[in-house]
Amino acid sequence: MIELKKWITIFIIVFVVLVGIMGTIYSTAMKPVKSAEEKAISIAEKKIKLDKVDHFHLYHGVETVYVLEGTDKKGQKVIVWVPEKSHDVVVRKAKNGLTRQEAIKKLLEKRTPEKIVSAKLGMENGIPFWEIYYLSDGDLINYYCVDFKTGEMVKRIENL
Repeated sequence: MIELKKWITIFIIVFVVLVGIMGTIYSTAMKPVKSAEEKAISIAEKKIKLDKVDHFHLYHGVETVYVLEGTDKKGQKVIVWVPEKSHDVVVRKAKNGLTRQEAIKKLLEKRTPEKIVSAKLGMENGIPFWEIYYLSDGDLINYYCVDFKTGEMVKRIENL
C-alpha cells in the first residue's frame, strides 16, 4: 500500500512539473503575438478610440498587417487594419462590409471547394479583404480574396 502511494505521489509531481513546463512554453511563444497586439492597439488609438478589442490576428501577405476587431466608444463594431511598417491605419464599421459568411458565399458562387479551412481578414495595397483558404479536388491549396466592402474578388492563388 505504501508503495502505491509513493508511485501516485511521483506521478502527481511529474504531472505538475510537465504542466508547468508546458505553461511556460506557451506563455513564451505567445509573447510576440501579445506584443504585436499591444503595438497595434497603440497605433490604432491615434486614429480611433477603441472601447474593446474582441479579436486580434496577424495577416501575412505583401506585408504584415495587424487586424483588430472590436467596438468603438459609441458601441459600434469596427475593424481596424494596421500595416506593420507604414502604420497607415484603415478603419471600417463592420456593418459596412461583408461578414465572414457573406465572403464565403461569394467564394461559393464562383468556386466549389472540397473544404474551407479558414476565412480571415487581411489587407494589401490599402484594400481590406477577406482571405478564404480552401482545399480543392486532390487537396490542392487555394486562396480567394474578397473585397471587404464590395465582395468582388481582388486576388486568388490556386492549386498549390
